[in-house]
Amino acid sequence: MSLDPAVTNADHYRVILENDQVRVLEYTDVPGDETTPHEHPDSVMYTLSSFRRRLMSGDFAMDVELDTGTVLWLPAQQHHAKNIGETPTHVIFVELKQAGAAPPAAGVVEGVLGPQEGS
Repeated sequence: MSLDPAVTNADHYRVILENDQVRVLEYTDVPGDETTPHEHPDSVMYTLSSFRRRLMSGDFAMDVELDTGTVLWLPAQQHHAKNIGETPTHVIFVELKQAGAAPPAAGVVEGVLGPQEGS
C-alpha cells in the first residue's frame, strides 16, 4: 500500500515540481479536514498561512500552531493530521529524494514530530 501523500490524500496534496533531487508538494485544507496516514522523506516545510492542527503518529498526538512564513526541517516521518483551527492550511513541502542528504545544521529547528521509529 502506498503512503505517498499525493496518492493517499490527492484532495490535499499536489505535486508542483519534481526532478531527480526533490519533489515539491503544495498542501491545502480547511478547518475540520483530516488526512489519512502518509509518509514524507526528509523535507523542508514552508507555511503560506497560519494554522492550527493535530499531528498523529501511532499512539502519539501533538497540537501545533504555526504562523505564516515559518520554515521547518522535517526528518522523514509517517503521520496523519487534522485541521483543528479556524483557518485553512496552505503549506509547501520540499521533499528530498536522497535520505540524509541534508542533515539539520546548527540553528535549524527540528520537525514537530521528530524522527520516527522504523523510518
